[in-house]
Amino acid sequence: MQTTAEHCPAPVPPPGSRGIDEILAAARARLRRLDPERAHLAYRAGALLVDIRPAAQRAAHGVVPGSLTIERNVLEWRFDPRCPARLPQAVDYDVPVMILCQEGYTSSLAAAALQDVGLHLATDVVGGFAAWRIAGLPALGPTPLHTSPLASPVKTGWARR
Repeated sequence: MQTTAEHCPAPVPPPGSRGIDEILAAARARLRRLDPERAHLAYRAGALLVDIRPAAQRAAHGVVPGSLTIERNVLEWRFDPRCPARLPQAVDYDVPVMILCQEGYTSSLAAAALQDVGLHLATDVVGGFAAWRIAGLPALGPTPLHTSPLASPVKTGWARR
């Protein structure tokens, strides 16, 4: 019996393209990634810690108190010193920026993108917020989801009597 992979082989990639594993390895080769403890020390010394996770992930897992929240889709615009949409903290190309995602994958790609913009000190946190939390570093949350009391089966008569 043929497996799905044998029956439907992967398409031939276009010339010059790279798989995501290659792209991630190239991004990480450019970075001086920090483990959570070293990132915390750098944060306390004045480096910017930027959480790029979507709101749902932050609500589900928690946040680092005082970190900047900038979702991934606008990161380069907020940190490019040439851009009118930049943050007040994006004053020059020597700003130490540490990117935090949930597990340390997207953050590597984002930090490399900031280096492409010219922020040569941009890096990320190995293992992301999950590793930060495991290391016992300061974190708040998760934020519980609030449900309406009307949604309770008991209050609405959904429960069998």
